[in-house]
Amino acid sequence: GFSDTNRFSIGILGLPGGRQAMTTTNMLWNTNQFFWDGRADLLRDQSILPIQDSLEMHETLPNVVAKLNNSPTYRNHFFLASGNSKITSGKISLALEQFMNSIISNNSMFDKEERGEYTYTASEQRGKDLFYTEYNAFFPATSGADCAHCHSGPNFENDRYMNNGVDSDQNRQDSGRAAVTGSAGDLAKFKVTSLRNVEITPPFMHDGRFTTLDEVVDHYNTGMNSSSTIDPALLYPLNNGGLQLTAQDKADLISFLKTLTDDVLITNPEYSDPF
Repeated sequence: GFSDTNRFSIGILGLPGGRQAMTTTNMLWNTNQFFWDGRADLLRDQSILPIQDSLEMHETLPNVVAKLNNSPTYRNHFFLASGNSKITSGKISLALEQFMNSIISNNSMFDKEERGEYTYTASEQRGKDLFYTEYNAFFPATSGADCAHCHSGPNFENDRYMNNGVDSDQNRQDSGRAAVTGSAGDLAKFKVTSLRNVEITPPFMHDGRFTTLDEVVDHYNTGMNSSSTIDPALLYPLNNGGLQLTAQDKADLISFLKTLTDDVLITNPEYSDPF
């Protein structure tokens, strides 16, 4: 799923990172910076920061450029891509950006159903209805899970940074977007991620605290924490007894989420080991 099943990825020196690795599918449709906190404006900016991060690859760009320029194979690749065999950090970032932009997920059962090529099971259809129906504390019989408030559109995200109630102000371990903007209003806000292929990209949340989709759904159902920057759309159910999803509701919702798995992408030989 172009992610990491470890809670925190292990770098070149055996040290863990501080946040869960985000998937790199459908980056082409991200329009609000990159990383959990949005510290990279463009994908080409994001692509070279892990190279230099002391917890990840612990390298320098000059050293990487020198090593690649000493490789006839890579000089040939760059000549074919740009008409010039000289390798620079700028060319490296563009090459990585172009590759990541090619990783497109658009062939899941959800997509096939949208094209009339698949029919949902009863559980998947009910899960879809719950996903797109808004929460209503006063009419629980018709109340939904309200997922589309944040995970909307073809890519199932909203290009925003939001606090989804994983921590209270007192227990907050990560300042999130605020570390980039310097604004107290951004404390504990993180990039809203796409739900495409969510079934195969555990663990979940910015710190990988949840290992299963059941835990994720339980969090939104009854486990959210109030904080000063939690999104109002989540504060409403939090203050009214939670989403009140039954065991069957949760099972059906997860059935729908699994229709977002793109088996065509994850078995595509073009993305197998190139070496």
